[in-house]
Amino acid sequence: MPPLFAASSSSPSPSAFPSRDSVVAALRAAGCVFAEDEAELILDAARTPGELAALVGRRVTGLPLELVLGWAGFHGLRIAVAPGVFVPRRRTEFLVDQALAHAPDAGVVVDLCCGSGAVGAALAAALGRPEVHAADVDPAAVRCARGNLSAAGGQVHTGDLFDALPGALRGRIDILAANVPYVPTGEVALLPAEARDHEPLVALDGGADGLDVLRRVAAEASGWLAPGGCVLVETSERQAPAAVDAFTRGGLDTRLAVSDELYAQVVVGVRR
Repeated sequence: MPPLFAASSSSPSPSAFPSRDSVVAALRAAGCVFAEDEAELILDAARTPGELAALVGRRVTGLPLELVLGWAGFHGLRIAVAPGVFVPRRRTEFLVDQALAHAPDAGVVVDLCCGSGAVGAALAAALGRPEVHAADVDPAAVRCARGNLSAAGGQVHTGDLFDALPGALRGRIDILAANVPYVPTGEVALLPAEARDHEPLVALDGGADGLDVLRRVAAEASGWLAPGGCVLVETSERQAPAAVDAFTRGGLDTRLAVSDELYAQVVVGVRR
């Protein structure tokens, strides 16, 4: 690190902080495309020059910005994130919006493959006080989601898809959001380093064609949904036709929602 980021052992005055321009320069030199925006967030998070040096140091060595800060912005919320946990993407906000459009008065919400619990937290915030459940196979994700859903009274379960859920939820779920992994196995190595090197493989790898987990969700979802309840998954443009077919085969009334702005494809299935 440059000397300007050296930690100070004394209690500094605000003027002891490196300038915004120097932080931007360090981030830009490390290849951060949005160096100016990132500098603002890092400067806001740092309480001392020593802490600033540590935060900038982590970022310039390649740690994702969200892990440097300890949170990710999602649907107007700050979602706590931790090492080894999938970081929520902005495009997934479109899935949340589609769920709310279909079931604006939902009383029971499930966030399957929940990761940090971002989708469940966003739905809970928008709906008021629904009954919220979340589940993930990864214990690190479960720990993170419990923190993010505690204020909403959410219950977070550990296990593989529907096996993790309480049986009492069968036939009661109004919104089932499943942010399943959908990267084909052969393409995981092509992902940006921030995902490939810092996020769990189980949250990325969707099998040979990327749809293994999606098909499992589609096959079982109908039995868990309330009449008129919806299940939503995110997929890619290339995979969308096969994903829609999987939902239809699962006995669901299916449509594909597309956001060109967010480059998001969401398959929505409704229990008949």
